[in-house]
Amino acid sequence: MRRVVIVAYPGVQPLDVVGPAEVFHTAAQLNRGGYDVEVVAPEPGPVKASALTISVDRSLAEVDGPIDTLVVAGGIGVRALEDDERFLDSLRATAGRSRRVAGVCTGAFLLAAAGLLDGRRATTHWASCALLAERHPGISVDPDPIFVRDGDVYTSAGVTAGMDLALALVEEDLGRETALTTARWLVLFVKRPGGQAQFSAQLHAQQADRRPLRELQAWIADNVDADLSVPALAGRAHMSERNFARAFAREVGMTPAAYVECARVESARMALEAGDAPVESVAVRSGFGTVETMRRAFHRRVGVGPADYRRRFRSEAAA
Repeated sequence: MRRVVIVAYPGVQPLDVVGPAEVFHTAAQLNRGGYDVEVVAPEPGPVKASALTISVDRSLAEVDGPIDTLVVAGGIGVRALEDDERFLDSLRATAGRSRRVAGVCTGAFLLAAAGLLDGRRATTHWASCALLAERHPGISVDPDPIFVRDGDVYTSAGVTAGMDLALALVEEDLGRETALTTARWLVLFVKRPGGQAQFSAQLHAQQADRRPLRELQAWIADNVDADLSVPALAGRAHMSERNFARAFAREVGMTPAAYVECARVESARMALEAGDAPVESVAVRSGFGTVETMRRAFHRRVGVGPADYRRRFRSEAAA
């Protein structure tokens, strides 16, 4: 039985608490005796979260004995606790009895305030990465990944990324099959690896106003190896090339060519992360045609070539 303690507080983001809790609870149902999950707070009683109230039976200071996994959730309430020495002392003491410590979203700020991220690599919600780096220059803040592991300390990006981190911890403890089955039971679209970017190509762009263009955006993501030239896309949208190019750029916020390149890079990244297919094969399946074309696109969008990206991703996953 692995004891999981999740720290909530007034102003916490509910999904940062409930998301990981459900992952561990579901894994425990699939693997009897896997986890025992408890939610605590600075003070027992009702905890007003950002969208609902969570009932907590014990305070963080009352938690004693060894802990397998300590999870600190994020939310706007972190601001009130960053200078609360009584809370930070309890957090340090509890972390000292934990096999591993995890921060979800802006929960990283509380780990940082307690000195638990000093000299480590970490991430947080994309909108707060610059602030975390500014307030704590001793931390190597990486704004890109879904989650980061540095030794026995883990940090994740915002909100739903806490579930990705929890699934990774389940896989570490109980194996890949249990983690995948847990993800299926929770009807998660994909079990995302830690090195995956916080943003997809669709999130980098905005959704078009017109329904034909919105449907075209979805079709592009599923057909990156098709002819995605402006004439071909304009034809699918039943628009003239000139009108299509102008409308797409205005409504999506980037040109059709830039959007297609982002979608193809994202497809290639997923293929490089998940399998061992030759780079040449990935280039063809992702619609680039040649490795050189894919390499130039990767340098523009990712900052490294595809082969280097795969090596870096694999080395981080192994670590």
